[in-house]
Amino acid sequence: MSDAPLTDHQIDTLPYRPCVGIMLLNQNNHVFVAQRIDNPGEAWQMPQGGIDEGEDPMTAALRELEEETGTANARLIAESRDWYAYDLPKDLVPKIWKGRYRGQKQKWFVFKFEGQDTDININTEIPEFSDWKWVEMKSLPDLIVPFKQRLYQQLVDEFIQYS
Repeated sequence: MSDAPLTDHQIDTLPYRPCVGIMLLNQNNHVFVAQRIDNPGEAWQMPQGGIDEGEDPMTAALRELEEETGTANARLIAESRDWYAYDLPKDLVPKIWKGRYRGQKQKWFVFKFEGQDTDININTEIPEFSDWKWVEMKSLPDLIVPFKQRLYQQLVDEFIQYS
């Protein structure tokens, strides 16, 4: 790939990165969110991550849950009807995932956390988060970076029955 910037057309033809997302609910049906280490802003997100080659989405979700929260003490309660996609802002495309993807296509899973807050450990082997908290589901779109707000609203609309 040359060092020339990607054109809008080139970005629009890139594929989406296959990914999973996890909505982890506590006993009060509040949602786990965390601040990314690499984003100094006030943005909070739910755990998410790529699906490895040959891995099914459910296996990826369980792996990502443990990698990002330090615990797998949860049980599945729902899976999204469809895959959700979001586009990165065009200026971020060359900087993230080596410019191979325009955004992510995600299968989302809702888990009920069955442990105690002390079971959560974001200081994992490869930490992604600097802080975490529980929030009301309806507040999720207001907490995430702007380019994911529509996605988070869609998730709230689909999963609000669990709040």
